[in-house]
Amino acid sequence: MFVILTILFFKVCKGKALDFTLIKEDQNTYLLIALMSGTSLDGLDIAYIKFERKPKWSYEFLKTETINYSQKWQEKLQFRNEIDPDELKKLDKEYGLFLSSTLRDFKIRNNINGKDIDLIASHGHTLFHKPEIGYTKQIGNGPEIFWEHNIPVVCDFRVQDVKLGGQGAPLVPIGDRLLFQHYDACINLGGFANISFEKANTRLAMDICPVNIVANNLVKPLGLDYDNKGGLAKSGKIHFPMLDKFNHIDYYKKDGPKTLGAEWVESYINPILKEYNLNTEDSLRTFAEHVSEQIAAILNKNKTAKALFTGGGVYNSFLMDLIKSKSHCGIHIPEPRLIEFKEALIFGLLGILKIQGRLNVLSSVTGASQDHSSGIIYK
Repeated sequence: MFVILTILFFKVCKGKALDFTLIKEDQNTYLLIALMSGTSLDGLDIAYIKFERKPKWSYEFLKTETINYSQKWQEKLQFRNEIDPDELKKLDKEYGLFLSSTLRDFKIRNNINGKDIDLIASHGHTLFHKPEIGYTKQIGNGPEIFWEHNIPVVCDFRVQDVKLGGQGAPLVPIGDRLLFQHYDACINLGGFANISFEKANTRLAMDICPVNIVANNLVKPLGLDYDNKGGLAKSGKIHFPMLDKFNHIDYYKKDGPKTLGAEWVESYINPILKEYNLNTEDSLRTFAEHVSEQIAAILNKNKTAKALFTGGGVYNSFLMDLIKSKSHCGIHIPEPRLIEFKEALIFGLLGILKIQGRLNVLSSVTGASQDHSSGIIYK
């Protein structure tokens, strides 16, 4: 039997952040496992991490692994405009069981004893994200993970923020502030490119543009999962009318907070690709130009001196060269573990902050009515 630990003391003070008191934890060292699945469907990231706070937060990756999705799971997790509620409920539970069994195998392979894990932080997989209508859905049933592993599980990080009028994303910026404050900005190149940075002692963040969610889809008809190092894009030619249409999408004129989802790609990017119907190489080359221009523009606008780049898109050396050529910023690419597991790392930290009853979502980046401590705890 499990109990969902909800707020024991929940107080809203006008003009102040929400005051959450969940569990008063004095410990400063945590061992946890974080589970992260991104919109690009490149796999499930699992990271066993040690966090310490004395007084600043530090981390150490102990074990990491990315589990590639089977064809079956790629199809199940693929974006769709709608789904029957009963089917959604069934998929939520089925994916939760998949996470649970995959985590069990990870623990066995790496000789990790359950007693050496303080908590599990699970992002789940975003199936729908429509904050403009107050809805976001991450599947990956928290109870299913708890029932098998009997370890506290923190999940559903985005829902509360949307209920508070926020975008439900990006949630990573508080981790950027606590772990990577020595960079002027942090950019992740995953399904989407997002950025976070400090301005006047306030953390700001936003999604910049789609990246792998589009590029990976373009190469699928060729039997590829991704464009290795951007080689296909490099061999193509820029189609300037299509590039101009990409760059004049209204989203790019808006200030943050703002976020993107698979629904947005379906509505705005895919129709342009279909309109011009270019060969794969030219489509990739034009889209890479678009991505690099959008990323460089925000770096130059903020006069960013030094930026940390992570996410699978970093391995697209052609795209990175384009960004470097267009920006005036010093670009730092870290060691592979941080490139690949930074988002899992930070959702692990969000789980700790939730357990401790500390703020883990910033209204300055999501647009919510106030800072808050988000997530559901199964314990």
